[in-house]
Amino acid sequence: MENGKVTWKQIVYPLVGACQEVHRQLGPYLNEYMYQDALAMELLLRDVSFDKEYYFTATYKGQIIDHKHFVDFRVMNGDIPIIVECKAVETLADCHRQQLWNYMRLTGVNYGMLYNFGPVYAQCEKYHYDQQTSKMIAF
Repeated sequence: MENGKVTWKQIVYPLVGACQEVHRQLGPYLNEYMYQDALAMELLLRDVSFDKEYYFTATYKGQIIDHKHFVDFRVMNGDIPIIVECKAVETLADCHRQQLWNYMRLTGVNYGMLYNFGPVYAQCEKYHYDQQTSKMIAF
């Protein structure tokens, strides 16, 4: 905590640990859905509140777009929501980052984490979306 405020890192720290445990137990090169299911189990074990395949609607010019969109996880750290996108690819690419950023922007969630379980050494990227400036900040 800095000056009585929770830091960005403290908000996502419990998630990083859960993802690391899943990767440690299952290892690399599996299907993305296996990691998602295992992460759901790990979050339950850790008593972390979450929605798997969290559905949300997007709007265009004030009208709801009929197609339903979903994110892999919406995790709650207290009253702070965090979007988690799981990948199982060789390396994270800009299209993966853009997907997470769009989900954060469209849902109004300020914190997001992109976790790649695929490689031998997992990749984790954490972001904060500043709604006032519409900027993504990596941390």
